[in-house]
Amino acid sequence: MTRGALPEKPGVEVITFGCRLNAYESEAIRGLARDGDCADTVIVNTCAVTAEAERQARQAIRSARRRRPSSRIVVTGCAAQIDPGKFAAMDEVDLVIGNVEKLDGASYENAFADPAPTKIRVNDIMSVRETAAHLVPGFEGRARAFVQVQQGCDHRCTFCIIPFGRGPSRSVAIGDIVAQARMLADNGYREIVLTGVDISSFGGDLPGNPGLGQMVRRLLALVPDIARLRLSSIDPAEVDEELLGLFAGEERLMPHLHLSLQAGDDTILKRMKRRHSRAQAVDLCARLRELRPGIVFGADLIAGFPTETDAMFERTRRVVDDCGLLWLHVFPFSPRSGTPAARMPQVDPRTVKTRAKILRESGTAARDAYFAGQIGKRASVLLEREGFGRTEHFAPLRFEGQAEPGAIISVAVTGVVEGELAGELAR
Repeated sequence: MTRGALPEKPGVEVITFGCRLNAYESEAIRGLARDGDCADTVIVNTCAVTAEAERQARQAIRSARRRRPSSRIVVTGCAAQIDPGKFAAMDEVDLVIGNVEKLDGASYENAFADPAPTKIRVNDIMSVRETAAHLVPGFEGRARAFVQVQQGCDHRCTFCIIPFGRGPSRSVAIGDIVAQARMLADNGYREIVLTGVDISSFGGDLPGNPGLGQMVRRLLALVPDIARLRLSSIDPAEVDEELLGLFAGEERLMPHLHLSLQAGDDTILKRMKRRHSRAQAVDLCARLRELRPGIVFGADLIAGFPTETDAMFERTRRVVDDCGLLWLHVFPFSPRSGTPAARMPQVDPRTVKTRAKILRESGTAARDAYFAGQIGKRASVLLEREGFGRTEHFAPLRFEGQAEPGAIISVAVTGVVEGELAGELAR
């Protein structure tokens, strides 16, 4: 039994930025490029969630050219889809392909046969209505595997450019999800993460409108070899009753949920065009704790959204405690050209930076308190690499002892060291 990605042809390198969905797609790209005409090629799969993500992608492109001066460089992903001309204008770049094209094998067949190819091959993603399934056998260098269940987004949050990089929401057929998960389980992966752009909307475009909960229930029933299942970020406004029931009764569904929260003040949430209120988020966390005692939550939070006052920010800071958030992804607001929020009255950048720091400190304090309560307990840990893994609650843990990466082991928690749990193999 093997675990991990199939070996790629020499010379094909895929550089990935951004979300778990990009990580999944990069493995599909790796296989397509391996089978196509892309030897001696660097493929950069970009992210557009922040201006910093784009800057890092451009920096990686320049670095790749210095490392591999004779290689071809292909740029794809959300940033390339949204503004292909920006990347095509870079001297280092040979070809720019869109988010649909990057998952089409034809994009890698004779890609460079024409001595003067069209440098930009990006179509209108808003016209796309289906998502093709790709069977990915493994994930290079990763102990957990990702399965795409959904693509695109129909919502228009005022700060977000991603719908214009991903197109409308469309779901992967449940049979294809099951086939992909079964392949990964057969290849030795013990933990699978379901991912997409807006997985809470899963099933709305499929016959019978199966919800996320129904899909998860069927997946776990049909692939009994899945030992641990996680969900990527979900919208608090769209958690269906069947999914709540699974958290209550299905031990293989991990007691950890990441929320696309963004703010804890109702006025800011409305200006963001989010569909949930502060009370809905707090109530959801409270209800899940009743159903699954010990469940933990992470969340995305934006600091310094336009028009945010001190009082509004304080309500967001307090939501860390009110929801019991542990794992925070804090984003200092940065305007994205083409979004409504970029045209709103901006908060002073120094204030934005300070508020982001305060949120991170609140998250760290909550995490430390949680860690202190874990000392003396046992944890089930997925070993990611020698001496390091994550618990069922996604807490990082370093331990003493020998175990094979990818294994799930029982660890006795003995302390906390530099922001991580410490332990030893349980006897």
